[in-house]
Amino acid sequence: MSPTIKSLSARIKEEAQRLGFALVGLSPVQPSPHEETFAQWLRKGLGGEMGYLKRTEELRRDPKNLVPWAVSVVSVGMNYYTPHPRPEKQAGSRGWISRYAWGDDYHDLMKERLESLLEKIRGVYPEPVEGKVFVDSGPVLERGIAGVAGIGWIGKNTHLISPKRGSWFFLGELFLSVELAYDRPIKDRCGKCDLCLKACPTGAFVGPYVLDARRCISYLTIELKGAIPQHLRPLMGNHVFGCDICQEVCPYNVKAKPTGEEAFYPREGLYAPELIPLLSLSEEEFRRRFRGSPILRAKRRGFLRNVAVALGNLKSLEAVPALIHALRDEDALVRRHVAWALGEIGTAEALEALRKRLEVESDREVREEIEEAVADILSSSLQSLQIHTKKGILPFMKAIKAHYDGHVVVPEEPINLPVNTPVRVLVPEADESTLITEAFAKLSETSFSRIWDNDEDAAYDKL
Repeated sequence: MSPTIKSLSARIKEEAQRLGFALVGLSPVQPSPHEETFAQWLRKGLGGEMGYLKRTEELRRDPKNLVPWAVSVVSVGMNYYTPHPRPEKQAGSRGWISRYAWGDDYHDLMKERLESLLEKIRGVYPEPVEGKVFVDSGPVLERGIAGVAGIGWIGKNTHLISPKRGSWFFLGELFLSVELAYDRPIKDRCGKCDLCLKACPTGAFVGPYVLDARRCISYLTIELKGAIPQHLRPLMGNHVFGCDICQEVCPYNVKAKPTGEEAFYPREGLYAPELIPLLSLSEEEFRRRFRGSPILRAKRRGFLRNVAVALGNLKSLEAVPALIHALRDEDALVRRHVAWALGEIGTAEALEALRKRLEVESDREVREEIEEAVADILSSSLQSLQIHTKKGILPFMKAIKAHYDGHVVVPEEPINLPVNTPVRVLVPEADESTLITEAFAKLSETSFSRIWDNDEDAAYDKL
């Protein structure tokens, strides 16, 4: 290896660090060591609806297909960690935005720095240099390339981990047409640790090093453009854009050092934001508030969808008026998730609003969400219903609607029945049936088609 190559390589690292890149490594342009694993991951459908990954698969697997003239690649990492903890669970109606999105959009900042690095290289190298910059926007398997360059290893949580810096950093690449002195890869140091796998709220890890994006909170709140699957919504907590949990529990991040880049510190209102005001953002207000922020990627409809789910999970009573107003949002996707949130909170006010909206709602999917939310509220209301009789407390079925559990209730013990079984309530004294009828009528005027008494066999007909 010529002294020129060694000198240029050292100069590149020195300049990259001066530009604010805490991590820098050099590697030859070659197929990704994980190209086949990536292909299998795509074939299994674990990438969800991220169709762009499939469309650019060949470019990602071998950078030569993308930049055929390139010989070397400079991989860099820029620290974005800021020492702000998650708020306590009791902290009102606050949401969580992933740390990387608290400040300015990193794409532009890093791209500008890497372009400066390219110009510096052209200024010191005696021959013409061709170069191309990528910052999490081109068809490049960044973590695999950075791993070959010795920046870190891909951990069980699929993040690139540096033994000294952890994983709180953005990645970028500068492809060059010149040969360099290459670094050696770092061996996997996760060992037997599986804290990240166990900590994932949605169980998104199929196994170590394998993420099912379709269950990942970051995917659900950012990449997924449609409705969030109902069975995953309760598991998402108060996350409205990204997650961070699998990084927060990683031992290599325990002693993470704060970034020196002011641009990555939280903008006003992005660290643990108050969620209720966000529901009323218009399209113009959304774009103005998040101009220059990664949050624009989710678009207004996706972001408000996420906010509604978070408020539903927080069971935020103070959010009910805002959610009721959002039931009239122009976007059906937002209305769907607002209806779900009101169903989770389940107040009488929420129930009344859902019923009124159902009378005018024209979108089929929104109507289905509203109907399910109304059913959930009625079910939860009846779970704790008890009527006082002359002979003590009469326990009632946990779900009065026959299509839930179909219980028959006697004074002491509920009994499970098959779905769609007629519901029958045995009343100790016939003269108490009026009290029972009135109690149910308050919950739903249309719950029962008819009621009759026959001494010890007072029964409610099918619902």
